[in-house]
Amino acid sequence: MTQAPVPRHVLPLLVLAQLLGTSLWFAVNAVMPDLQRELGWATSAVGTLTSALQFGFILGTLVFALLAIADRFPPRRVFLVCALAGAACTVGAWWWVRDFTALMVWRFATGFFLAGIYPVGMKIAAQWYSKGLGAALGYLIGALVLGSASAHALRALGDALPWPTLMLGVAALAALGGLMLYFGTGDPPGAVARVTTLQWHALGTVWTDVRVRSSVLGYFGHMWELYTVWVMVPLVLATRLQGVELSWAAFWVLGAGAIGCAGGGWVAQRWGSARVAGTQLALSGACCLATPLAIGAPDAVFYAWLVLWGITVSGDSPQFSTLTARNAPPQAVGSVLTLTNSIGFSISIVSILLFVSLAETVPLGSLLPWLAIGPALGLWALWPLWRAEATRG
Repeated sequence: MTQAPVPRHVLPLLVLAQLLGTSLWFAVNAVMPDLQRELGWATSAVGTLTSALQFGFILGTLVFALLAIADRFPPRRVFLVCALAGAACTVGAWWWVRDFTALMVWRFATGFFLAGIYPVGMKIAAQWYSKGLGAALGYLIGALVLGSASAHALRALGDALPWPTLMLGVAALAALGGLMLYFGTGDPPGAVARVTTLQWHALGTVWTDVRVRSSVLGYFGHMWELYTVWVMVPLVLATRLQGVELSWAAFWVLGAGAIGCAGGGWVAQRWGSARVAGTQLALSGACCLATPLAIGAPDAVFYAWLVLWGITVSGDSPQFSTLTARNAPPQAVGSVLTLTNSIGFSISIVSILLFVSLAETVPLGSLLPWLAIGPALGLWALWPLWRAEATRG
């Protein structure tokens, strides 16, 4: 049975809505330098607020997965409600911005509602694209990567835009993304009927089904590296740059991940998602190991190394999600993806806290190669799916 043609406007709308919705992620990070100057906050404040949002996202994804929110209710409606709620939380953060404790609570709540945007957007894509899902998620997660990296571009533009404008503007864009997706698309033909009960057995396939387990464990290895690299890249760049130049360089290095996502999705249609994910994971792991040599190399080598790392550290993410969505029980794709995100982001927080703490006493050239543990274990876990694709040709 062949898939009915998907209307051309669906993918651009999905990508744009995801980009706008996930812009909430770093809405406060982008204005932190201004707030620190104005309110006298310590440099560590940005880490505290980022962790609050990450913990909110972890709790949100866990609740959404256990209650099967994305599979029991229309995903477009879940996306809309969460986009509007996340926008409202950002307005709340703007209103109470001078109260650090209240700001932390609002950022935690924002993270909670992001659980209904990022994973649910992937669920909607999986409904529309039973074929070509790797390419669709490549564009979708590429938008997330670009939106996340844009915090550095906003920081570079901070002198031209006052911080209240930035925060309220991001809130308005997130709300617009939810409205666009809800009113601009419908339910795909032949969508799996919504479940009415909790899917405990389906969630168990994360461990009991060898194919789901392979992609999920590979994703966990990827998450050990990904967000720690995102936190550490500005520190690496700070060995050569500062100020606006550093912010723009961080944007281009981390934003290059959108190339890996979109390009990897295109290649996956011909080569297979497991082989694309494995190749990019191996390359990003090699970039970890190359740190002692590359960090002191001439500028051309130094920046080429960072851009390659930026492309590959994010570029495998869509293909891991594609593999999980394809192999999970159809009636519980949203819940399985959401649970996987919850565990993956928990791993990322452990990695971030560990490496940021060690960076105070251990040189970056000696520290960052240890990030390769994640890619190495991820490749080992992914091997059954890689071998299956290679056998099929």
